[in-house]
Formats: sequence, C-alpha cells, structure tokens
Amino acid sequence: MGLLHHTGRVVADYCTGAGYAILLMLRAARHIDGSFRKIPEIAGHLYVYGIRTFPVTAVMGIFFGAILALQTGIELDKFGQVEAIGMVVSAAMCREMGPFITGLVLTATVGSNMAAEIGTMRVSEEIDALEIMAIDPVRFLVMPRLLALVLVCPILTILVDFLGVTGGMFVSVAQLGVAGEVYREQALEVLRYSSTIFDLPKDVYTGLAKSFVFGLTIGTVGLSAGMRAEGGALGVGRAVRRAVINSLLLIIILGYYMTWICYR
Repeated sequence: MGLLHHTGRVVADYCTGAGYAILLMLRAARHIDGSFRKIPEIAGHLYVYGIRTFPVTAVMGIFFGAILALQTGIELDKFGQVEAIGMVVSAAMCREMGPFITGLVLTATVGSNMAAEIGTMRVSEEIDALEIMAIDPVRFLVMPRLLALVLVCPILTILVDFLGVTGGMFVSVAQLGVAGEVYREQALEVLRYSSTIFDLPKDVYTGLAKSFVFGLTIGTVGLSAGMRAEGGALGVGRAVRRAVINSLLLIIILGYYMTWICYR
C-alpha cells in the first residue's frame, strides 16, 4: 500500500505540473498581442538566449557533425560508398541532430536559468509583490522570456545545421579522402530532391518545426517549474532539476513523434 500511495502521489504531481505548465503557456499566449510594448525587454532576452549561448552551440554543432561524418564514413568506406557521406551528414543534421543539439544546449543553459531566476523570485515573494500591485506576472515575466526563446531556437538550429555540415566536410576532406566539391554536391542533393514549403526542403522545415516546439517546451517547462518553486533555496534547486529533466525527456519524446508523423 505504501508503494501504491507513493506511485499515485508521483503521478498526481506530474499531472498537476503538466496541467499548470499548459495553462501557463496559454495564459502567456493570451498576452502575445502586447509584446510590441516589451520589445526592449524581449531584445535583452534574445541577446542572452541567442548570442551568449551561441559559442557553446557552435562548438557542439561542429563536433557533432565531425563525429557523425567520421563514424559513418568509416562504415561507408567498407562498402565503397564513402562519397555519400555528405548526404548522410546533411540529412541527419537538418532532420534530427540540429534541433536536438540546440534543444540540449538551451535546456542546460536557458531552461535551467529560467527556473532558477523565476524560482528565486517566487521564494523571495517578489512575484507575490507583483500580484499585490495588480501586475500580472505572466504578462510581466513569463511572456517576454517564452517569446524570446521560441524565436531564438529556430535561428540557432539553422546555424547548428550549417556548422554541423561544415564540420562533417572538414573531416571528410581531411580524413576520409572525399573531395570538397563532391561532399557539397551530395549534401545539397539530399535536400534538393525532397518536397518543399516556401522554398524550404522538407528536411529543413521539419527540423525548424521541431526547434519551434522544443523552444516552446523548454521555456514552458522551465518557467512553470520556477513559478511553482517553494521552500527557499532548496526549492529553487529542485525546480531547476525538475525543469532540466522534464525538458530533456520531452525533447526526446516529442522529437520521436514528430519524426514519425513527418516521415512515416
């Protein structure tokens, strides 16, 4: 009975947290029409979430592309198909690895920072003070941060895609003996023959759709964890841990289902 009670409490807590996060996202969306009045604040968040996280994202993108090219190229060389390495790296980065790497970095940097920042405001009663002054904390705190992250994630994904393919090219030329022109042609060919929307290849726009969903997920989870923080500094730490774990799990699960829907 104790095990059943603990299991039921955990499930109830997860359901409560999920419901709170969804409602928080909807409340933030309701204030999106007033975002033009928050342009300076949103621009500040865009700088922090985009420019300051770009070096880490760039390094991970380059080396993920290099690792993917090296490992795949070794196997393709056994079958005499090493020239096709550009197709593999380009498709993998645009479809899956680019959005995933971006989501991973933003979860570790931005999502955890959101949970810590908003959680500290919650336990120090700053959010309660805003509510006493009739200032909606969702409009004042949540909406600008969530909107900035949703805008940043696809932009970083495009950069990661490019850097990953470039890193794969360096490895292919330097270590696999593939000509640069052949690599570039193969990388573009796999995108050229897929269906397009607004002149974007399918592999690109599906990756951007994933990044949009990932940015929305990371921001919603991180902000909701911070808004529900309680218990002082220990509660803020629990909120950060909960935000990072839940964001990573949702990125993996949502990424799988979006791939299944788009490519089945």
